[in-house]
Amino acid sequence: MFAPYRSNAVAYRQLGVETAMTDASPHKLIAMLFDGADEHIRKAICAMQRGDHATKGEALTRSIRILDEGLRACLDKRGGDLTENLRDLYTYMIGRLLAGSARNEEAPLNEVLQLLSQVSTAWAQIAPGRSPAEATPAAPAVAARRPVQAYASAR
Repeated sequence: MFAPYRSNAVAYRQLGVETAMTDASPHKLIAMLFDGADEHIRKAICAMQRGDHATKGEALTRSIRILDEGLRACLDKRGGDLTENLRDLYTYMIGRLLAGSARNEEAPLNEVLQLLSQVSTAWAQIAPGRSPAEATPAAPAVAARRPVQAYASAR
């Protein structure tokens, strides 16, 4: 009964993402990958809390693909130590997501959210066209997201 409405909503959301991707700079595309990984990890944590293993698995698979095929794969090999460190960090994050999924534990997923937030904030600070005053924001945009731990303790 609700499937047609759901498919229209999904199609509308997909169109929004495709439009944003078409108009986005390479820097913005990477920021969108960070946001997507964050969103799917949070979705997995909520599914884990509900005992919804299928949704948890799907969400973690998507976040792992973003980390692996999106963020890690697009690193410039000429970046030297920074590239190697980021590649290692993304590999570590993937391992933590897999460990959290296998043991059905939130702590590794929350750890990845923290790491992802730090990298995303640093990425936002080096956006092209930013003035030096904007390079050190008073409160990073990522910090405004509601922490999963606060959500879990409020329940």
